[in-house]
Amino acid sequence: MKNKYFGTDGIRGTVNKGNITGEKFFKFGLASGTYFKNQKRTKQIAVIAKDTRLSGYTLEPALVSGLVSGGMHVFTLGPLPTNGLAMLTKSMKANMGIMITASHNPYYDNGLKLFGPDGMKLSDRIEKKIEKLIDAKNTKQLTNPKHLGRVKRLEDGNDRYIKILKNNFPKDFHLNGTKIVLDCANGAGYKSAPKLLEELGAKVISIGVKPNGLNINDKCGSTYPSKIRSAVKKFKAHIGISFDGDADRIIMCDENGRIINGDQIIAMLARRWKAKKILKGGVVGTLMSNYGLENFLSKEKIKFLRSKVGDRYVKEKMKKLNFNLGGEQSGHIILGKFATTGDGLLVALEVLFSLRKGKKASKLLNVFKPLPQILENVIVRNKEIINTSNCKNAIRKANVLMGSKGRILVRKSGTEPKIRIMAESNDKSRIYKCIKIIKRSIK
Repeated sequence: MKNKYFGTDGIRGTVNKGNITGEKFFKFGLASGTYFKNQKRTKQIAVIAKDTRLSGYTLEPALVSGLVSGGMHVFTLGPLPTNGLAMLTKSMKANMGIMITASHNPYYDNGLKLFGPDGMKLSDRIEKKIEKLIDAKNTKQLTNPKHLGRVKRLEDGNDRYIKILKNNFPKDFHLNGTKIVLDCANGAGYKSAPKLLEELGAKVISIGVKPNGLNINDKCGSTYPSKIRSAVKKFKAHIGISFDGDADRIIMCDENGRIINGDQIIAMLARRWKAKKILKGGVVGTLMSNYGLENFLSKEKIKFLRSKVGDRYVKEKMKKLNFNLGGEQSGHIILGKFATTGDGLLVALEVLFSLRKGKKASKLLNVFKPLPQILENVIVRNKEIINTSNCKNAIRKANVLMGSKGRILVRKSGTEPKIRIMAESNDKSRIYKCIKIIKRSIK
Protein backbone atom coordinates (compact mmCIF):
# COMPACT_ATOMS: atom_id res chain seq x y z
CA MET A 1 0.00 0.00 0.00
CA LYS A 2 1.29 3.46 -0.96
CA ASN A 3 2.54 5.73 1.84
CA LYS A 4 0.42 8.82 2.52
CA TYR A 5 3.23 11.22 3.42
CA PHE A 6 6.60 9.54 2.74
CA GLY A 7 8.06 9.22 -0.75
CA THR A 8 11.22 7.41 -1.88
CA ASP A 9 13.38 9.77 0.20
CA GLY A 10 11.43 11.22 3.10
CA ILE A 11 8.68 13.82 2.82
CA ARG A 12 8.97 16.51 0.17
CA GLY A 13 6.90 19.16 -1.61
CA THR A 14 6.29 22.84 -2.22
CA VAL A 15 6.50 25.10 0.84
CA ASN A 16 3.20 26.34 2.33
CA LYS A 17 1.26 23.77 0.31
CA GLY A 18 0.03 20.26 1.13
CA ASN A 19 2.35 18.57 3.64
CA ILE A 20 5.04 21.27 3.77
CA THR A 21 3.47 23.69 6.25
CA GLY A 22 4.23 24.66 9.83
CA GLU A 23 1.05 22.91 10.99
CA LYS A 24 2.06 19.63 9.33
CA PHE A 25 5.66 19.84 10.57
CA PHE A 26 4.37 20.18 14.14
CA LYS A 27 2.47 16.91 13.58
CA PHE A 28 5.51 15.27 11.96
CA GLY A 29 7.65 16.23 14.96
CA LEU A 30 5.09 15.06 17.51
CA ALA A 31 4.41 11.75 15.71
CA SER A 32 8.03 10.81 14.98
CA GLY A 33 9.07 11.86 18.49
CA THR A 34 6.31 9.72 19.97
CA TYR A 35 7.44 6.69 17.96
CA PHE A 36 11.14 6.99 18.82
CA LYS A 37 10.53 8.03 22.44
CA ASN A 38 9.30 4.52 23.17
CA GLN A 39 12.90 3.24 23.25
CA LYS A 40 14.36 2.41 26.67
CA ARG A 41 16.78 5.33 27.05
CA THR A 42 17.51 7.54 30.02
CA LYS A 43 17.25 10.68 27.85
CA GLN A 44 14.92 11.16 24.92
CA ILE A 45 16.93 13.10 22.31
CA ALA A 46 16.28 14.26 18.74
CA VAL A 47 18.95 15.92 16.58
CA ILE A 48 17.94 18.30 13.78
CA ALA A 49 20.00 19.70 10.90
CA LYS A 50 18.93 21.49 7.72
CA ASP A 51 20.09 22.82 4.40
CA THR A 52 20.08 26.53 3.52
CA ARG A 53 16.53 27.12 2.25
CA LEU A 54 14.72 30.21 3.49
CA SER A 55 11.76 28.03 4.48
CA GLY A 56 13.94 26.30 7.07
CA TYR A 57 13.25 29.26 9.35
CA THR A 58 9.53 28.44 9.17
CA LEU A 59 9.62 24.67 9.31
CA GLU A 60 12.34 24.05 11.89
CA PRO A 61 10.56 25.83 14.79
CA ALA A 62 7.33 23.96 14.00
CA LEU A 63 9.17 20.62 13.95
CA VAL A 64 10.97 21.45 17.21
CA SER A 65 7.68 22.46 18.82
CA GLY A 66 6.12 19.11 17.94
CA LEU A 67 9.09 17.15 19.30
CA VAL A 68 9.27 19.14 22.54
CA SER A 69 5.48 18.89 23.02
CA GLY A 70 5.88 15.12 22.96
CA GLY A 71 8.66 15.16 25.56
CA MET A 72 11.78 14.97 23.33
CA HIS A 73 14.89 17.04 24.06
CA VAL A 74 16.16 18.64 20.85
CA PHE A 75 19.62 19.64 19.64
CA THR A 76 19.63 21.85 16.53
CA LEU A 77 22.78 21.87 14.40
CA GLY A 78 22.00 24.39 11.65
CA PRO A 79 23.23 23.77 8.07
CA LEU A 80 24.98 20.39 7.87
CA PRO A 81 25.19 17.65 5.18
CA THR A 82 22.64 14.86 5.50
CA ASN A 83 25.19 12.18 6.39
CA GLY A 84 26.72 14.55 8.95
CA LEU A 85 23.32 14.51 10.65
CA ALA A 86 23.18 10.69 10.37
CA MET A 87 26.68 10.34 11.84
CA LEU A 88 25.97 12.71 14.74
CA THR A 89 22.64 11.02 15.49
CA LYS A 90 24.61 7.82 16.06
CA SER A 91 27.64 9.32 17.84
CA MET A 92 25.45 11.41 20.19
CA LYS A 93 23.36 8.28 20.99
CA ALA A 94 20.18 10.14 20.07
CA ASN A 95 16.82 8.45 19.59
CA MET A 96 16.41 9.96 16.16
CA GLY A 97 17.72 12.49 13.64
CA ILE A 98 15.78 14.74 11.27
CA MET A 99 17.24 16.49 8.23
CA ILE A 100 15.14 19.38 6.90
CA THR A 101 15.86 19.41 3.18
CA ALA A 102 14.51 18.93 -0.31
CA SER A 103 17.89 17.70 -1.55
CA HIS A 104 18.42 18.65 -5.23
CA ASN A 105 15.03 20.38 -5.60
CA PRO A 106 14.72 24.18 -6.04
CA TYR A 107 14.45 26.58 -3.09
CA TYR A 108 10.63 26.69 -3.07
CA ASP A 109 10.47 23.00 -2.11
CA ASN A 110 11.38 21.56 1.26
CA GLY A 111 10.86 18.42 3.30
CA LEU A 112 12.51 16.10 5.77
CA LYS A 113 14.48 12.87 6.01
CA LEU A 114 14.21 10.76 9.15
CA PHE A 115 16.95 8.63 10.69
CA GLY A 116 16.80 6.08 13.48
CA PRO A 117 19.30 5.78 16.37
CA ASP A 118 21.58 3.67 14.15
CA GLY A 119 21.87 6.54 11.64
CA MET A 120 19.83 4.56 9.09
CA LYS A 121 16.91 5.86 7.03
CA LEU A 122 13.60 4.35 8.02
CA SER A 123 12.04 1.26 6.51
CA ASP A 124 8.61 1.36 4.86
CA ARG A 125 7.25 -0.50 7.90
CA ILE A 126 8.39 2.19 10.37
CA GLU A 127 7.24 5.00 8.07
CA LYS A 128 3.74 3.48 8.00
CA LYS A 129 3.67 3.35 11.82
CA ILE A 130 4.68 7.02 12.01
CA GLU A 131 2.03 7.91 9.42
CA LYS A 132 -0.64 6.36 11.66
CA LEU A 133 0.60 8.54 14.53
CA ILE A 134 0.52 11.65 12.30
CA ASP A 135 -3.18 11.06 11.59
CA ALA A 136 -4.05 10.10 15.18
CA LYS A 137 -5.48 12.59 17.69
CA ASN A 138 -2.62 14.69 19.06
CA THR A 139 -3.99 14.80 22.61
CA LYS A 140 -2.73 11.28 23.38
CA GLN A 141 0.81 12.15 22.23
CA LEU A 142 1.14 15.48 24.07
CA THR A 143 3.18 15.10 27.25
CA ASN A 144 2.58 16.36 30.77
CA PRO A 145 3.77 20.01 31.08
CA LYS A 146 6.35 18.86 33.63
CA HIS A 147 7.95 16.54 31.05
CA LEU A 148 8.23 18.91 28.09
CA GLY A 149 11.52 18.69 26.24
CA ARG A 150 14.24 21.33 26.12
CA VAL A 151 16.02 22.81 23.09
CA LYS A 152 19.70 23.62 22.63
CA ARG A 153 21.62 24.89 19.59
CA LEU A 154 25.01 23.22 18.98
CA GLU A 155 27.41 25.43 17.02
CA ASP A 156 30.09 22.77 16.44
CA GLY A 157 28.11 20.30 14.31
CA ASN A 158 30.29 20.79 11.21
CA ASP A 159 33.49 20.43 13.27
CA ARG A 160 32.23 17.16 14.80
CA TYR A 161 31.32 15.87 11.34
CA ILE A 162 34.73 16.82 9.89
CA LYS A 163 36.48 15.05 12.76
CA ILE A 164 34.52 11.83 12.10
CA LEU A 165 35.38 11.98 8.38
CA LYS A 166 39.09 12.53 9.07
CA ASN A 167 39.21 9.58 11.43
CA ASN A 168 38.35 7.26 8.52
CA PHE A 169 41.71 7.97 6.86
CA PRO A 170 45.38 7.66 7.89
CA LYS A 171 46.70 10.58 9.95
CA ASP A 172 49.33 11.37 7.32
CA PHE A 173 46.73 11.73 4.52
CA HIS A 174 47.03 15.16 2.91
CA LEU A 175 46.10 16.95 -0.31
CA ASN A 176 49.13 19.22 -0.60
CA GLY A 177 49.63 20.29 -4.22
CA THR A 178 46.10 19.28 -5.29
CA LYS A 179 43.95 21.95 -6.93
CA ILE A 180 40.22 21.28 -6.59
CA VAL A 181 37.18 23.05 -7.98
CA LEU A 182 34.38 22.59 -5.44
CA ASP A 183 30.70 23.38 -6.02
CA CYS A 184 28.56 23.18 -2.87
CA ALA A 185 25.27 24.18 -4.60
CA ASN A 186 24.78 26.98 -2.04
CA GLY A 187 23.57 24.17 0.17
CA ALA A 188 24.25 22.22 3.34
CA GLY A 189 27.92 21.48 2.57
CA TYR A 190 28.98 25.09 2.07
CA LYS A 191 30.82 25.22 5.41
CA SER A 192 32.20 21.73 5.99
CA ALA A 193 33.40 20.83 2.48
CA PRO A 194 35.78 23.77 1.80
CA LYS A 195 37.01 23.72 5.39
CA LEU A 196 37.89 20.02 5.36
CA LEU A 197 39.63 20.07 1.97
CA GLU A 198 41.64 23.17 2.92
CA GLU A 199 42.61 21.63 6.28
CA LEU A 200 44.01 18.67 4.31
CA GLY A 201 46.16 21.08 2.31
CA ALA A 202 44.26 21.37 -0.99
CA LYS A 203 44.04 24.54 -3.02
CA VAL A 204 40.25 24.98 -3.27
CA ILE A 205 38.38 27.11 -5.81
CA SER A 206 34.91 27.31 -4.26
CA ILE A 207 31.60 27.80 -6.08
CA GLY A 208 28.16 27.83 -4.51
CA VAL A 209 29.29 28.75 -1.01
CA LYS A 210 27.23 31.94 -0.59
CA PRO A 211 23.70 30.77 0.23
CA ASN A 212 21.00 33.42 0.51
CA GLY A 213 18.03 31.11 1.12
CA LEU A 214 16.86 31.28 -2.49
CA ASN A 215 19.89 30.19 -4.56
CA ILE A 216 20.26 26.57 -3.44
CA ASN A 217 20.75 24.32 -6.52
CA ASP A 218 20.20 27.38 -8.73
CA LYS A 219 22.33 26.72 -11.84
CA CYS A 220 24.95 25.11 -9.63
CA GLY A 221 25.64 21.83 -7.85
CA SER A 222 25.44 18.23 -9.00
CA THR A 223 22.43 18.83 -11.25
CA TYR A 224 24.39 21.53 -13.14
CA PRO A 225 27.86 19.96 -13.64
CA SER A 226 28.83 22.32 -16.48
CA LYS A 227 29.78 24.74 -13.69
CA ILE A 228 32.69 22.60 -12.48
CA ARG A 229 33.61 21.58 -16.02
CA SER A 230 34.26 25.19 -17.11
CA ALA A 231 35.98 26.13 -13.81
CA VAL A 232 38.32 23.11 -13.94
CA LYS A 233 39.45 24.15 -17.41
CA LYS A 234 39.76 27.81 -16.46
CA PHE A 235 41.83 27.24 -13.31
CA LYS A 236 43.68 24.15 -14.62
CA ALA A 237 42.49 22.15 -11.61
CA HIS A 238 43.24 18.47 -11.03
CA ILE A 239 39.60 17.57 -10.37
CA GLY A 240 36.10 19.05 -9.97
CA ILE A 241 33.67 18.06 -7.22
CA SER A 242 30.00 18.97 -7.15
CA PHE A 243 27.38 18.31 -4.44
CA ASP A 244 23.62 18.75 -4.31
CA GLY A 245 21.63 20.81 -1.80
CA ASP A 246 22.08 18.45 1.16
CA ALA A 247 25.48 17.13 0.01
CA ASP A 248 24.49 13.47 -0.12
CA ARG A 249 25.14 13.31 -3.89
CA ILE A 250 28.38 13.82 -5.77
CA ILE A 251 29.17 14.37 -9.44
CA MET A 252 32.81 14.92 -10.48
CA CYS A 253 34.84 15.90 -13.51
CA ASP A 254 38.41 15.03 -14.45
CA GLU A 255 41.22 17.45 -15.29
CA ASN A 256 40.00 17.58 -18.90
CA GLY A 257 36.49 18.61 -17.88
CA ARG A 258 34.89 15.23 -18.58
CA ILE A 259 31.88 14.66 -16.31
CA ILE A 260 32.07 11.62 -14.02
CA ASN A 261 28.72 10.31 -12.72
CA GLY A 262 27.94 7.94 -9.87
CA ASP A 263 28.24 4.79 -11.98
CA GLN A 264 31.86 5.56 -12.95
CA ILE A 265 32.78 6.41 -9.35
CA ILE A 266 31.21 3.14 -8.11
CA ALA A 267 33.11 1.16 -10.78
CA MET A 268 36.42 2.70 -9.74
CA LEU A 269 35.81 2.11 -6.04
CA ALA A 270 34.63 -1.47 -6.61
CA ARG A 271 37.76 -2.39 -8.55
CA ARG A 272 40.04 -0.65 -6.03
CA TRP A 273 38.30 -2.09 -2.98
CA LYS A 274 38.43 -5.59 -4.47
CA ALA A 275 42.20 -5.25 -5.09
CA LYS A 276 42.68 -3.99 -1.51
CA LYS A 277 40.43 -6.78 -0.19
CA ILE A 278 38.07 -4.20 1.31
CA LEU A 279 35.02 -5.07 -0.82
CA LYS A 280 32.44 -7.24 0.90
CA GLY A 281 30.00 -9.29 -1.16
CA GLY A 282 29.65 -7.06 -4.20
CA VAL A 283 27.88 -3.92 -5.41
CA VAL A 284 24.23 -2.84 -5.25
CA GLY A 285 23.03 -0.49 -7.99
CA THR A 286 19.51 0.48 -9.04
CA LEU A 287 17.20 -0.01 -11.99
CA MET A 288 18.76 3.20 -13.39
CA SER A 289 22.37 1.97 -13.25
CA ASN A 290 23.94 1.85 -16.70
CA TYR A 291 24.29 -1.59 -18.29
CA GLY A 292 27.93 -0.68 -18.96
CA LEU A 293 28.53 -0.75 -15.18
CA GLU A 294 26.90 -4.16 -14.88
CA ASN A 295 29.01 -5.49 -17.75
CA PHE A 296 32.23 -4.05 -16.30
CA LEU A 297 31.62 -5.57 -12.85
CA SER A 298 30.84 -8.92 -14.45
CA LYS A 299 34.22 -8.88 -16.23
CA GLU A 300 35.88 -7.98 -12.91
CA LYS A 301 34.08 -10.95 -11.30
CA ILE A 302 32.27 -8.63 -8.89
CA LYS A 303 28.65 -9.44 -8.01
CA PHE A 304 26.15 -6.77 -9.06
CA LEU A 305 22.51 -6.56 -8.01
CA ARG A 306 19.86 -3.91 -8.62
CA SER A 307 17.41 -2.38 -6.15
CA LYS A 308 14.51 0.02 -6.58
CA VAL A 309 15.52 3.64 -7.21
CA GLY A 310 16.35 5.48 -3.97
CA ASP A 311 19.43 5.28 -1.78
CA ARG A 312 17.53 3.82 1.18
CA TYR A 313 16.50 0.85 -0.99
CA VAL A 314 20.14 0.47 -2.00
CA LYS A 315 21.16 0.50 1.66
CA GLU A 316 18.43 -1.97 2.67
CA LYS A 317 19.68 -4.43 0.05
CA MET A 318 23.30 -3.86 1.05
CA LYS A 319 22.44 -4.57 4.67
CA LYS A 320 20.43 -7.68 3.81
CA LEU A 321 23.24 -9.13 1.64
CA ASN A 322 26.12 -7.81 3.78
CA PHE A 323 27.54 -5.78 0.85
CA ASN A 324 29.52 -2.63 1.67
CA LEU A 325 29.33 -0.65 -1.60
CA GLY A 326 26.33 0.61 -3.52
CA GLY A 327 24.75 3.64 -5.05
CA GLU A 328 23.05 5.45 -7.87
CA GLN A 329 24.06 7.02 -11.14
CA SER A 330 22.84 10.36 -9.75
CA GLY A 331 25.73 10.35 -7.26
CA HIS A 332 24.10 8.86 -4.15
CA ILE A 333 26.93 6.51 -3.17
CA ILE A 334 26.99 4.55 0.08
CA LEU A 335 30.35 3.47 1.47
CA GLY A 336 29.11 0.88 3.92
CA LYS A 337 32.56 0.62 5.49
CA PHE A 338 32.16 4.19 6.79
CA ALA A 339 28.57 5.43 6.48
CA THR A 340 24.88 4.50 6.65
CA THR A 341 23.69 6.78 3.84
CA GLY A 342 24.98 8.71 0.83
CA ASP A 343 27.72 11.23 1.62
CA GLY A 344 29.22 13.39 -1.15
CA LEU A 345 32.12 14.64 0.94
CA LEU A 346 33.07 11.18 2.20
CA VAL A 347 33.03 9.78 -1.35
CA ALA A 348 35.12 12.77 -2.51
CA LEU A 349 37.73 11.98 0.16
CA GLU A 350 37.84 8.30 -0.85
CA VAL A 351 38.41 9.29 -4.51
CA LEU A 352 41.03 11.90 -3.56
CA PHE A 353 42.77 9.32 -1.38
CA SER A 354 43.05 7.13 -4.48
CA LEU A 355 44.55 10.05 -6.45
CA ARG A 356 47.11 11.08 -3.84
CA LYS A 357 50.12 9.42 -5.53
CA GLY A 358 50.02 11.66 -8.59
CA LYS A 359 47.44 9.68 -10.55
CA LYS A 360 45.29 11.63 -13.00
CA ALA A 361 41.53 11.71 -12.52
CA SER A 362 41.05 10.98 -16.25
CA LYS A 363 42.97 7.70 -15.88
CA LEU A 364 41.38 6.65 -12.61
CA LEU A 365 37.73 7.58 -13.10
CA ASN A 366 36.88 6.72 -16.72
CA VAL A 367 36.60 3.04 -15.92
CA PHE A 368 34.10 1.63 -18.41
CA LYS A 369 32.36 2.64 -21.63
CA PRO A 370 28.72 3.38 -20.77
CA LEU A 371 25.90 2.19 -22.98
CA PRO A 372 24.21 5.31 -24.50
CA GLN A 373 21.46 6.22 -22.06
CA ILE A 374 18.91 9.03 -22.23
CA LEU A 375 16.84 10.20 -19.26
CA GLU A 376 13.94 12.58 -19.83
CA ASN A 377 11.72 14.05 -17.13
CA VAL A 378 8.14 15.00 -17.96
CA ILE A 379 6.42 17.42 -15.57
CA VAL A 380 2.88 16.26 -14.78
CA ARG A 381 -0.02 17.41 -12.63
CA ASN A 382 -0.81 13.88 -11.53
CA LYS A 383 1.84 11.15 -11.52
CA GLU A 384 -0.87 8.46 -11.66
CA ILE A 385 -1.12 9.17 -15.40
CA ILE A 386 1.53 6.44 -15.68
CA ASN A 387 -1.19 3.90 -14.80
CA THR A 388 -3.65 4.93 -17.53
CA SER A 389 -4.32 2.50 -20.37
CA ASN A 390 -3.04 5.05 -22.89
CA CYS A 391 0.32 5.31 -21.14
CA LYS A 392 0.60 1.56 -20.53
CA ASN A 393 -0.07 0.87 -24.21
CA ALA A 394 2.60 3.39 -25.22
CA ILE A 395 5.16 1.77 -22.90
CA ARG A 396 4.27 -1.65 -24.32
CA LYS A 397 4.67 -0.31 -27.88
CA ALA A 398 8.05 1.27 -27.02
CA ASN A 399 9.29 -2.00 -25.48
CA VAL A 400 8.32 -3.90 -28.63
CA LEU A 401 10.23 -1.37 -30.72
CA MET A 402 13.28 -1.62 -28.42
CA GLY A 403 13.14 -5.42 -28.41
CA SER A 404 16.41 -7.02 -27.32
CA LYS A 405 18.43 -3.98 -28.41
CA GLY A 406 18.23 -2.19 -25.09
CA ARG A 407 16.24 -1.33 -21.98
CA ILE A 408 13.38 1.04 -21.06
CA LEU A 409 12.34 2.17 -17.57
CA VAL A 410 9.36 4.47 -16.90
CA ARG A 411 8.65 5.47 -13.32
CA LYS A 412 7.13 8.11 -11.09
CA SER A 413 9.60 10.40 -9.38
CA GLY A 414 9.48 9.92 -5.65
CA THR A 415 10.59 13.50 -4.99
CA GLU A 416 9.13 15.72 -7.75
CA PRO A 417 5.93 16.02 -9.86
CA LYS A 418 7.57 14.22 -12.77
CA ILE A 419 7.48 11.01 -14.76
CA ARG A 420 11.02 9.81 -15.51
CA ILE A 421 11.66 7.99 -18.79
CA MET A 422 14.98 6.19 -19.22
CA ALA A 423 16.07 4.29 -22.30
CA GLU A 424 19.45 2.80 -23.14
CA SER A 425 20.74 1.13 -26.28
CA ASN A 426 23.64 1.27 -28.71
CA ASP A 427 21.08 2.49 -31.25
CA LYS A 428 20.47 6.15 -30.28
CA SER A 429 17.79 6.73 -32.91
CA ARG A 430 15.84 3.82 -31.39
CA ILE A 431 16.18 5.42 -27.94
CA TYR A 432 14.69 8.71 -29.12
CA LYS A 433 11.83 6.99 -30.96
CA CYS A 434 10.89 4.98 -27.85
CA ILE A 435 11.01 8.03 -25.57
CA LYS A 436 8.91 10.04 -28.04
CA ILE A 437 6.20 7.35 -28.07
CA ILE A 438 5.96 7.38 -24.25
CA LYS A 439 6.18 11.17 -23.89
CA ARG A 440 3.32 11.65 -26.34
CA SER A 441 1.05 9.44 -24.21
CA ILE A 442 1.93 11.33 -21.03
CA LYS A 443 1.43 14.80 -22.47
